Amino acid sequence: MQIIIERLALLAEKIRTQTEIDSYRVFHGRGRTFSGLEFVTIDFFQPTILITLFLEPPLHWLDELIAQMRLRFASTNTVLVVQRRYLANAPSEIIWGELPEVMYARRGNSLFNLHMGQQQNAGFFLDIEPGRRWLEQNADGKRVLNLFAYTCAFSVVAIAAGAEKVVNVDMSSAALNLGRANHQLNNLAKNKSEFVAENILKSWSRVKKPGPYDLVVIDPPSYQKGSFIAEKDYAKVIRRLPELMPDGGLVLACLNAPELSDGFLKEQFIEQCPQAEFVERLQSHVDFPDVDPEQQLKLMVYQLPANLS
Repeated sequence: MQIIIERLALLAEKIRTQTEIDSYRVFHGRGRTFSGLEFVTIDFFQPTILITLFLEPPLHWLDELIAQMRLRFASTNTVLVVQRRYLANAPSEIIWGELPEVMYARRGNSLFNLHMGQQQNAGFFLDIEPGRRWLEQNADGKRVLNLFAYTCAFSVVAIAAGAEKVVNVDMSSAALNLGRANHQLNNLAKNKSEFVAENILKSWSRVKKPGPYDLVVIDPPSYQKGSFIAEKDYAKVIRRLPELMPDGGLVLACLNAPELSDGFLKEQFIEQCPQAEFVERLQSHVDFPDVDPEQQLKLMVYQLPANLS
């Protein structure tokens, strides 16, 4: 537990000395780089400290951690939430403080709405930050297609970086509504974004219509029964890329499935879109170390040439 206490001490110092703190992962045990702590992660979304338990912790472990945290954060304006992912519906419990009526993830000058404590995911994924940084560097002047957009964080980043237009596609209208709110929250021009509530695998004509695109982001769930299963459905997306971007462009293909290596994605591109050239796999976020890089989030960049046919 000592490494967690050390990380929390650094957080307490940030809270003491900084007014606005970017959201970040304080401790990542899931990567198995800290023996015996594989069951826990800790995130900070100011003012909330979120402890996520993926397995039931050892007896008294959580009580001891909370006691240590009270010593460091009792006088600060923080909220401590514990989420138990190992239980049905991943219930959350507020240990101290009161959740603000409206909560945000912070990324520099950008804010993103959160639904902390209401769902398994808060609405903003910290581990995909290398992808957001890459998009910032490549979105200027581009027409961007954001597939499996969820709450549209990629879109906010792209438009802020100068994208000409972003089309966000997701089958969840509720997620896209939160995406719209994220654009409004960051005072982004309404004519720069479009929101399409469709099942991507069944609505290619609707997805294609606002194109052509210069840059495509693919960030699907790894396994969502009845919607998308990466092992069998990713290929269906990749084979559509030439018609979505006939003039060529860049693709950021994301895959958060520990059981599938980056070789899986490479094979899919070779089979389904052989004209696409592999550019690089983005380096994983330093806050998310893992003993096995193949179990980390994969962020793969491809370049498509113009379709000359």
